[in-house]
Amino acid sequence: MASNHVLFSSDLADRSVIAFGGDADEQVDFLQSLVTNDISGAAPDHLVYAALLTPQGKYLGDFLIWRTPDGDFRLDVATILAADLVKRFTMYRLRRPIEINHAPHNVIAVWGDDPGKGLRDPRHPDLGWRIYDDEGIDAASGDYDLHRLKLGVPESGSDLIVNDTYVLEAGFERLAGVDFRKGCYVGQEIVARMKHKTELKKGLVSISITGSAPAQTPLITKEGKPAGTLHSNRDGIGLAHLRFDRAVDTLTDSEETVLIRSEQLKQNTE
Repeated sequence: MASNHVLFSSDLADRSVIAFGGDADEQVDFLQSLVTNDISGAAPDHLVYAALLTPQGKYLGDFLIWRTPDGDFRLDVATILAADLVKRFTMYRLRRPIEINHAPHNVIAVWGDDPGKGLRDPRHPDLGWRIYDDEGIDAASGDYDLHRLKLGVPESGSDLIVNDTYVLEAGFERLAGVDFRKGCYVGQEIVARMKHKTELKKGLVSISITGSAPAQTPLITKEGKPAGTLHSNRDGIGLAHLRFDRAVDTLTDSEETVLIRSEQLKQNTE
């Protein structure tokens, strides 16, 4: 890779698009009643980050939402979740005059200097842009997975677990993925209770590590007590879902192939 490149791109082959069609006003009412964020800001030039939850407030899928010039909604989702999300949205649709389909689409992530095109990713100021067309862009090939890990941005499947993750524990408030003023949506009561009536005792934390291990590897304290779970990680950088009261000393996996030092834990859980 040439050292003078300041713009990077990555073809996200593991992403898909869910396409909505039909009555545009019905699309707005439908999605607004279901997802965690206020979708009124979604536009042809603006992305909104949101998730669909179970009635118990657990994660089913997350997506970046935009609208076409015709007013139809598009959802940028992980391919592994796309088919199930289409089924769930269809189940909620009932008799609404809208269409919901899994639509093939190229998804490209771009970061670094402003590319002059694309839609800015709202989850982190440095995460970059999404491009949803086939036009080429003058950028060096980049490692998007490592890029988002450095910024502490979780990924579907490895860090966000279907029927298990609570979005506030996964940092959705920091990631601009939840709106506490928009009104009711599926799972809203649980999210609001976690926000206003409880103190989070667990959460997804950015960590520096020695070694590596597969996602979902249990972590333990030096006394052998369960402390949480290591999620995606590589090149000494990772995300872990930790109990904050036990993330105060050195953690390892059971084989001691992963080491997270106490100084790193203190810095990253404050």
